[in-house]
Amino acid sequence: MIDTTRSSRISGFHKKSPAERLGIVSDFAGLDAAAAARLSDTGNLDLGLADRLVENVIGSMNIPLGIATNMRVDGEDVLIPMATEESSVVAAVCNAARQCYDAGGFTTSMSGTLMIAQIQAVDVADPHAARLRILGRREEIKVICDGCDPVLLSFGGGFRDVEVRVLDSQSGPMLVTHLIVDTRDAMGANAVNSMAEALAPHISAWTGGRVYLRILSNLADRRLARAHAVWPLDQIGGEAVRDGIVSAYHFAAADPYRAATHNKGIMNGVSAVVLATGNDTRAVEAGAHAFAARSGQYGSLTRFEVTADGQLSGSIELPMAVGLIGGATKAHPTAQACLKILGVTSAERLARIIAAVGLAQNFSALKALATTGIQKGHMALHAQNIAMMAGAVGDEIDRVAAVLVERGSVRQDIAQAVLQDLRGGAAGA
Repeated sequence: MIDTTRSSRISGFHKKSPAERLGIVSDFAGLDAAAAARLSDTGNLDLGLADRLVENVIGSMNIPLGIATNMRVDGEDVLIPMATEESSVVAAVCNAARQCYDAGGFTTSMSGTLMIAQIQAVDVADPHAARLRILGRREEIKVICDGCDPVLLSFGGGFRDVEVRVLDSQSGPMLVTHLIVDTRDAMGANAVNSMAEALAPHISAWTGGRVYLRILSNLADRRLARAHAVWPLDQIGGEAVRDGIVSAYHFAAADPYRAATHNKGIMNGVSAVVLATGNDTRAVEAGAHAFAARSGQYGSLTRFEVTADGQLSGSIELPMAVGLIGGATKAHPTAQACLKILGVTSAERLARIIAAVGLAQNFSALKALATTGIQKGHMALHAQNIAMMAGAVGDEIDRVAAVLVERGSVRQDIAQAVLQDLRGGAAGA
């Protein structure tokens, strides 16, 4: 039955304190005191800060923060903070990094720190001629854009170029202007959006059209992070494992259904570091998946092949729009601590490390799939989660999990039965 006595129309909800909002939500949802207390416990995030980061705050969602070890990136050993709720993600990076550590670890590079802002103009009578008119005003455009952010200029960033495209669309030709901007150590959304807003009326005047959208593109293909590693055969289990990994990559490269899961595994690692450092997981994920489809068919973000001497070579390339300044990256104390752990001093270095993590994650997933299967690798860690869901606490968690793994059946109903037997045996003793 639908409860028609409750209403989500709450006047002035945003003006209330977090505690007041929590009280309203608790009454609306029928939360008990224990649930309300958990929501009010914001852990290591100050409630006042949380209330300023997002709207209508009632609490925080705490995510486990793990550390991936064994990572050597460009000759430097680093510890990788990863914020994730998924079992085996951190372990996968540790294992992949260990198996290529003695071969040099990961080497990385970056195409640059350029972001794109788009300005959409419609109802342009002569779009191809208008395109040339905009291109002819490059220096004027530069002055307008650079005037929006003197601080960015002081750090060596700013406007770099302008591109104009004529797009055929369902509603007719669209004239789309791209502002190419170097955002340096900032992710850059605010900077490029401000430039697009400032230039929009000029685009309208120069083209005779109407300007609608003025916003960045998350397909940051001028900001590509790249990583490469070689896994020796004696570290990964021989030629059969190598060939299985390469075959698994070929599957992902050929089939979008497989590629979606293949790339999701990559993003398990990527998004965990992006989140830990207070960066925008949604922007990075959107850019990565768009980049994977740039050929017209969705494919793999990684490549695996065999070196001249028979070793396994892996590489990755994907957009990586992350920053060290602005937003939660600068405001969130845990994000700041994670950046300190990483030891990064530039957005480029952060992006390159994240790319290496994505490659490591993918290697481990493909190796598991090509050998024992993904479930066996997940089973031990997943069994602990199932044990906790069944009500196990303390030492019971490991004991119940061990039985589930031994039986090869990691299910909550079985975990509950095992737990009941354990507690019954303890009571009888």
